Amino acid sequence: MKKFRDRPLRFLIAGGGTGGHVFPAISIGEAIREELPDAEFLFVGARGRMEMERVPEAQFRIEGLPVVGMPRRRSFRQYVNFIHRFLQGFRQSWRLLHEFRPDVVIGVGGYASAPALLCAQLLRIPTLLQEQNSYAGRANRLLSKRAKKVCVAYEGMSKYFRKQAIVFTGNPVRSDLLRQLPDQAASREALGLPKEGKVALVIGGSLGAKTLCDAVLAGLEQLKEAPGVTVVLQTGRKNYERVRSALALAQGATRVRAIEFINDMPQAFAAADVIASRAGAIAISELTVVGKPAILVPSPNVAEDHQTKNAMALMEAGAVKYIRDSEAESKLMREMLSLLDDPESMKAYSMRIKRMAKPDAAQAIARLAISLAEKGLGVQSR
Repeated sequence: MKKFRDRPLRFLIAGGGTGGHVFPAISIGEAIREELPDAEFLFVGARGRMEMERVPEAQFRIEGLPVVGMPRRRSFRQYVNFIHRFLQGFRQSWRLLHEFRPDVVIGVGGYASAPALLCAQLLRIPTLLQEQNSYAGRANRLLSKRAKKVCVAYEGMSKYFRKQAIVFTGNPVRSDLLRQLPDQAASREALGLPKEGKVALVIGGSLGAKTLCDAVLAGLEQLKEAPGVTVVLQTGRKNYERVRSALALAQGATRVRAIEFINDMPQAFAAADVIASRAGAIAISELTVVGKPAILVPSPNVAEDHQTKNAMALMEAGAVKYIRDSEAESKLMREMLSLLDDPESMKAYSMRIKRMAKPDAAQAIARLAISLAEKGLGVQSR
C-alpha cells in the first residue's frame, strides 16, 4: 500500500547555454512549482552563460559547471579542454547530487545537461530527458538508454529512442507567451515603432545571428522601396555595435530598429506582422504558439544540422517559408516584403503554424516528472 510523502519533492533541472535551453527549463520548473508549491529545486547550468542570470530572476537556485560545448573543429587542444572541463563538471555534479539528493533529474539539453544526467543515472536517480529537436543529438541518444521518460516534440522519434520511453509533449515555451499577446498598437508605441504600416521582426535567437543581421543590411535598398514597412532586428551583443554603425552610415535606414536583446518577447511578437527567425526547436515552438506568419533561416553552425531538419518538418506541413543560410542575404528581405504584401498567404501560414502549437507542454512534462518522483518514493499525492 502506498504512503503519503512526508517531505517536499526535490527536482534538479540541468542544461542551458542558450535561450533555447534556458527558457524551457524555467518553464518546466514553474509548471512543477504551480503543481507543488512546496517543491524544492536546484538548476545546474554552465558558468558564464545566460542561465546564471535568467534562472535566479525566476526565483530558482542555480549552480554553474565549468563546462564547454563539444568542439566542432578538429583541434587537439580544444578536445583536451572539452574533456578536462567535462570531467570537472562531472565531479561537481556528483557532489551536488549527493548534497541535494533530488528525486528526479530533468535534462533539457545544453552544455551542463550531460554530466548531471550521467551522474544521476550512475546513482540510480530517475532521469527524464527533454529532446527539443526533430533530430536527436548523440548525448541524448546515449542518455536515453537509462532514462525513464523521453519527452519529444516531433513524431517519428522512435528511430532514436526506446518506443516505451517516448512521450509526445511538445516543447515548453515561456509562460508569458501563453497568455494573450498585448495590443499591437500599444506594443508598437512601446518599441518606438509607427502605429500604422507593417512590421517585420527578425530574431536570431537569444545570442543573435550574424547572417540575419547581414541579410537585413543587404536588403536596405529593397526596404526603401516598400513604404510603410519597418524592420525590428534583434542583433545579439556581438553584432549590435557593427549593425548600429552600418545603419548610421546607410541612407534610408531609419526604418530599421536594431535592438541588442529583446526582453519583452510578447510585446515584440504582438508588434510584428511577419517574423523571420533561426530554426531552433524552442524558437519554432514559440512561433507556433504566437501564430504569426514566419520565415525560417536555419543555422548551419549547430550539431548535426538539426535546425535544417526542424525547419523542413514545418515547411513540409506548409506552415513556414524556408530560406537557406547561404541565400539569406539575397533573399530574406525580398521574401519578407513579398509576404507582407500578400494578406491571403499570411493568413494561410498563420492558420497552419497555429495547428502545430502545444501550449500545455510544460505542464505535461511537469506531471511526468512529479509522477516519476512519487513513484520512486513509493508515495502518492495528498
